[in-house]
This record gives sequence, C-alpha cells and structure tokens, in this order.
Amino acid sequence: MTAADVIACCRDLAACSEEPGMTTRRFLTAPMRHVHARLTGLMEAVGMEVHVDAAGNLRGLYPATRADAWRFIIGSHLDTVRQAGAFDGVLGVVLGVALVGRLGGRRLPVAIEVIGFSEEEGVRFGIPFIGSRALAGTLDAAVLEHRDDDGCSIREAIVAYGLDPAALNQAIMEHRTGGYLEFHIEQGPVLDTLQLPLGVVTAIVGQSRFLVTFVGEANHAGTTPMTSRRDALAGAAEWIARVEHEARRIPELVATVGRVDVLPGAANVIPGECRATLDLRHRVNSARKASARLLTDAARQIGIERGLTVYVEPQLDQDAVHMDSSLRTRLEAAVLRCGYPVHIMTSGAGHDAMVLANELSTAMLFLRTPRGVSHHPDETVREEDVEAELKVGGALLDDLEQASS
Repeated sequence: MTAADVIACCRDLAACSEEPGMTTRRFLTAPMRHVHARLTGLMEAVGMEVHVDAAGNLRGLYPATRADAWRFIIGSHLDTVRQAGAFDGVLGVVLGVALVGRLGGRRLPVAIEVIGFSEEEGVRFGIPFIGSRALAGTLDAAVLEHRDDDGCSIREAIVAYGLDPAALNQAIMEHRTGGYLEFHIEQGPVLDTLQLPLGVVTAIVGQSRFLVTFVGEANHAGTTPMTSRRDALAGAAEWIARVEHEARRIPELVATVGRVDVLPGAANVIPGECRATLDLRHRVNSARKASARLLTDAARQIGIERGLTVYVEPQLDQDAVHMDSSLRTRLEAAVLRCGYPVHIMTSGAGHDAMVLANELSTAMLFLRTPRGVSHHPDETVREEDVEAELKVGGALLDDLEQASS
C-alpha cells in the first residue's frame, strides 16, 4: 500500500458510522462489523491470520520464520468519538497492515501482530481502553456490568456481537510478546507549528475520569419560588465554573466537563438530576490526584450548600507512563536513518500505549496533524507524513529483524 492508499482506506472506513454523513463508531456497534470485514480482507491479502477476540479486538498475525519466535505488536483503536475525523486511531491500524504488505511475503524471525482495539475513547460506556486492557490482562470483570444510555451492559454488548465474555482471558497477549508500537496523529499543533512530519513520544500524561451526578428535586418552573428550589443543573453549573477556575489556577492541569445530561430535560421543569463528566490530565500523578480530590470535594460541598445529593463515580485512574527507553532509542535511530529530524515530545492525549506500557516495551510515533485539528470532521493528514511513518516503521522492522537473527 502506498501512503495515498492508506489515506484512502482511512477515509473509506470513516463511512462506517452510526450517523449518516459523519463518523461516529462506538464500541461493538453495527458499523464495527463493516470495519472488521474490510480490514480482515486487507490483512488476509498480505498473509495474516485474522480473528476477533472476546473483547472485540481485531487481530491479524503475520507468522515468523520459526514457531518459537517472539511477537511484536503494531496497533491502535478502531472506535471514534462522536462526529470524528477519519484518522484518529484507525490510521495506526492501517499503517500496520501496510507495513506487513510492504514485506512482500518475506517472513521475519519475529512475528508481527497488528491489532485494531475495540474501545479506546470510552464514548459508549464512559469506560475507555476496554480493548487494550483486555490484551494486557488488566480488565476488571466488574467493568463488564457498566451500562450505556440504552441500558445495555458491556457484557451484553459483547454477547450481542457474537462473542463470549467468558473467553476474555484468551484475549490476553501471547506470553512471548516483546514489544508494542503505536502510530498516531499528534492531535495537536506542535509538529505543524514546527513544520516537522514526525514526533517520538517519551511519555503520556495521566488521566482521571469521573461521572458526577447532582440530584435535587424536579418541580414546576412557574410555580416554585426561587428560594424553594433544589435545582440540580444550577448546582452542576456552579461546580463546572469551579472546575474551570481550578484548572486555570494549577499549572499544566487540564480539566474538561465534556458531557452534561439533564433530567427530565423539559423547558418548564426544574432539573431534578444532572450528570456531568469530568476529565482531568496532568503529567505529574500526585498533582492530578490532588486536583481530583479537590474538585470532587467541591462538588459535594456545593451539594450540601444547595440541598442536593451528589454522587461521584470514578471511571478511570490512569497514571502517567513513560515509553520504554530501549525501544524508543531504536525508533529514534530509525527516524534518523530515514532522513528525518528527531523531535521528542510528551502526549497530552491518552492512548492504548499507556495501558500496554506497564506490561511490555512500548513506543509511540506521532505524525503531524495539520492545524492541530482532531476529534473533528476536518481532521486530516499529509501524504508525505504518512509515507514518512511507513519508511520509519519499515526501518524499525529491519532493525528488529537483524537483532532477532
């Protein structure tokens, strides 16, 4: 596959969506079947053995020259945010298939596994990294009982897709797996501002996510005096302003309330319940955890002052992680051999790599995101940058081949 082919494939897969005219593809929804089918065809065409594991991860294995060889994974995610672009996540999977294709049938002393993770964004259930946590063997069984807005649990979604949640232990990575590489768009403006095609990631910031629910009392909007109200939305609004204030006060902290659901949701009814998400990120774990305590305590205090009941449900507590120094050094050397400058950077976005970095040697290679636009239909990539990633990926595989011979 050429770089142009890779881009065309990603744009083609963007049409596999729950919403016509835009790209929305959540964990194990119907459009994921079409993505799996198309990528399976590409994987099999380049000699890969393909299956979907119990967590819904699409896995293509390119066997090595010997049965006892160690395994190297290239992967990223196939799910999207709502109204997404065409390249976040899926580009890394298509690039992995393209790299195997460029081997032209040549087997290596190391097996290559390309994985399209089923869930990284956390849109459907509020729980991110389901696919990579299953691969790492760190998926808590209790997580399977979380439900989406339609009342469907993760366990039920797996069954509805034709998979067996009892077989999740079989989704754990093969014990001889020795490394993981993730290609990903930067999702920010740094590389574009510096006019650089690639960036080698050294670390990924930590993340905390919460669902904060304010419960008051629904009542008539016209007949209930302001002094008698227990308005859940008003309490949530006060707290959201506090979140923004604290995030601006604390250096390097970013905090986002990305979703608010108001019940009963009628113009003439005082809101009786308001559910709000909180996403916190910081490169220093202690600073992130301290901010999480401060902001969740603030929600509870606002509830006391307003006569509201406040429930705080933790959904993610992912520490900041560093990429493996040895594999990162190999990746930097591959970038140099291909004639590109090495730019070192930290990722402010979360990735499957941060889950796998605790389990095996992990590296990430960013490519430029024009104008820094991501999680948006205008998200795009440059053909020359995609070609740069293909060249560097090929050089890294050559290096692994020599080291394993």
